Amino acid sequence: MPRRGDSASAGRPITPPERAYLDYAGFAPVDPRVMAVMRPFFEGGVGNPSAPHSLGAEARAALEAARVKVARLCGGAPSGVIFTSGATEANNLAIRGMVCATREPVRVIVSAIEHESVLGPCRDLERAGAAVVVVPVDGDGRVDLAALQTALRAGAALVSIGAANEEIGTLQPIAEIARLARAAGVALHVDAVGALGRVPLAVDRMGIDLLTVSGNDIYGPPGTGALWARAPARLRPQLLGGGQEGGRRSGTENVPALVGLGVAAEIMRTEAAHDESGRLAALRDRLMTGLLDAIEDCRVIGSRAERLPHHVSLAFAGVKADAVLRDLDATGIAASSGSASASLTATPAAALRAIGCSESEIEGSLRFTLGRWSGAADVEIAVERLPAIVRRLRAGAGARG
Repeated sequence: MPRRGDSASAGRPITPPERAYLDYAGFAPVDPRVMAVMRPFFEGGVGNPSAPHSLGAEARAALEAARVKVARLCGGAPSGVIFTSGATEANNLAIRGMVCATREPVRVIVSAIEHESVLGPCRDLERAGAAVVVVPVDGDGRVDLAALQTALRAGAALVSIGAANEEIGTLQPIAEIARLARAAGVALHVDAVGALGRVPLAVDRMGIDLLTVSGNDIYGPPGTGALWARAPARLRPQLLGGGQEGGRRSGTENVPALVGLGVAAEIMRTEAAHDESGRLAALRDRLMTGLLDAIEDCRVIGSRAERLPHHVSLAFAGVKADAVLRDLDATGIAASSGSASASLTATPAAALRAIGCSESEIEGSLRFTLGRWSGAADVEIAVERLPAIVRRLRAGAGARG
């Protein structure tokens, strides 16, 4: 988990120096500064934000302050922020909320490498009669803009393209995608998990109509998130009840956690201004080149140039990822193979297949993701220990063969 001293971030959690946590995309621990602001809301009196008394007014004020902070990170108006339980709910609200609000038969446009929380609702809508158009990607995982433009000409209720794929780390040309969507008069939804606060994303400046935020992804409390919507009133609510969140998402708001989400967003925005992404990109490049130099038959998956600053995705020939991960864990390194939720959906290789990876590359693909408390020591531990593990596993496979 997060560790000591290499990062300049304040109040960092501590783990033993011999361990390296390289799975921030799977789970980004809550920043202690976020916890410190949340704690009084758990320990002291806090009211229901819908209540008419003074404690309710205090809770409403705290909630609205958090909304402003999240909006600043998104680059849009606070009135567009709809708090949710996380990115999955936000994606469902964006897609189902837009499509269900359209009466005539509708089309939804997605890329071939979207997260399951985007593809799942689309499949469900397709069974209900909607048309879902899947736009291909190139070998790096970048959306085919010509194919997207062709799909947009036929019209659609929504185009949903993630800012970056969490399995392979490739960034999408969101500014260009937004331009094409605007020209066609089609609303654009961007799942910003992995990218928000790490690469330039601003809903107003870029013309994004809906943007998904995950609390856990920005070192906030798990189970929190938001959907920023340019026109919230256009969304058909998916949770019905007391009419909270402007009627777009019913349910009593989790004030302590959402206050934490606001603080996490504020810290993320501040650190972006101090080039935290540049720091992580330097560590990423050292990790990537160190492993490529030390391990034969190893290649980068996805784009090397247009890549998330904290993300490394590699394919190792002749080994199985699960065996490598077990041995890495035994030596104190936490990493991942693809999406953290992929094992639950049985679609861990969807993005890798879409970009043309072979079955052996898919079986041997690993993902390393850095974060706020990552430092040079974490990278050097991985560069030192992983090559020996791969060589040993390859030798064992050869002996069995």
